[in-house]
Amino acid sequence: MKVAVIGHSGCGKSTIAAWIAKKRRLPLLHLDKVHWLRGWIERPKEEEQKIVREFLDSHDSWVIDGNYHSMEYERRMQEADRILFLDFPRLVCLYRAWKRARRYRGKTRSSITEGCTEKLDLEFVFWILYQGRSGKAKMEYQRVMRKYGSKVVRITNQRELDREKRRWIKH
Repeated sequence: MKVAVIGHSGCGKSTIAAWIAKKRRLPLLHLDKVHWLRGWIERPKEEEQKIVREFLDSHDSWVIDGNYHSMEYERRMQEADRILFLDFPRLVCLYRAWKRARRYRGKTRSSITEGCTEKLDLEFVFWILYQGRSGKAKMEYQRVMRKYGSKVVRITNQRELDREKRRWIKH
């Protein structure tokens, strides 16, 4: 089983990805861990691509969370048996990011590189509300749904996410 989890910042991609990986005993890759080096420094693109490519090449099953188009994005979408697209409203994502920032204040959460302490600054708020939902981003999500529609599960609220989790428990 190969599962790609994509969607807006703050919607819970890492949480559901970790839950599925644990439930199914699948290798898990958080792309935030690949992208960020200690102290919120971005890793060079070539290095990111190599890490993700090696992960894909060395695992028959996996769960990968994150968008990151420069990290074998199309390959991940093609190889995935299921693509979970978390498409929560922007204010819900902002609220979830705020809750996460409160929970992990001064700490590093498990889905990101050690030394990247949790933060919710104005730049990230702007990303959650606007930049991450640009016309280009919307078009890309629509393209994925058209091209891979039979394996995409679009989740727009907590009730739908809970329903999806129940499906994972049953199967």
